[in-house]
Amino acid sequence: MRVVIQRVKNASVEVDKELVSEIGQGLLILVGIEDQDTEEDAVWLSGKITHLRIFEDDKGVMNRSVKEIDGDIILVSQFTLHASTKKGNRPSYIKAARPETAIPLYENLLKLLKLDLGKPVGSGIFGADMKVALVNDGPVTIIIDTKNKE
Repeated sequence: MRVVIQRVKNASVEVDKELVSEIGQGLLILVGIEDQDTEEDAVWLSGKITHLRIFEDDKGVMNRSVKEIDGDIILVSQFTLHASTKKGNRPSYIKAARPETAIPLYENLLKLLKLDLGKPVGSGIFGADMKVALVNDGPVTIIIDTKNKE
């Protein structure tokens, strides 16, 4: 699994001009799932995300997690995170998992984040044409790939 984590002041997701998720301070997470990803990747990633210390403490140091600040999360599926641009100018998405593999892993990650965060987590709609809006705070943007455990 590959994620782009953005610390936000606020974020929202619309599908067909209808608001499906909206948060205040917290994290907007874009997740790409590939065929080799497993439930263990989702467990590791959820723990990493909810404990990642990228929010400022009283001294202005990034030393607090989304859980510690009682922040919110929106998780949005995005297969294009696995784009390969090696050949030509049209990206290949051959590494991105097919829906029958990706949807259960996406839903499991969503469930794990809710458990680890201790409250509901917003989401997009898998496979939909989504309009994602955000105010990036910092900006702070972190990329994590479970294949590297970085």
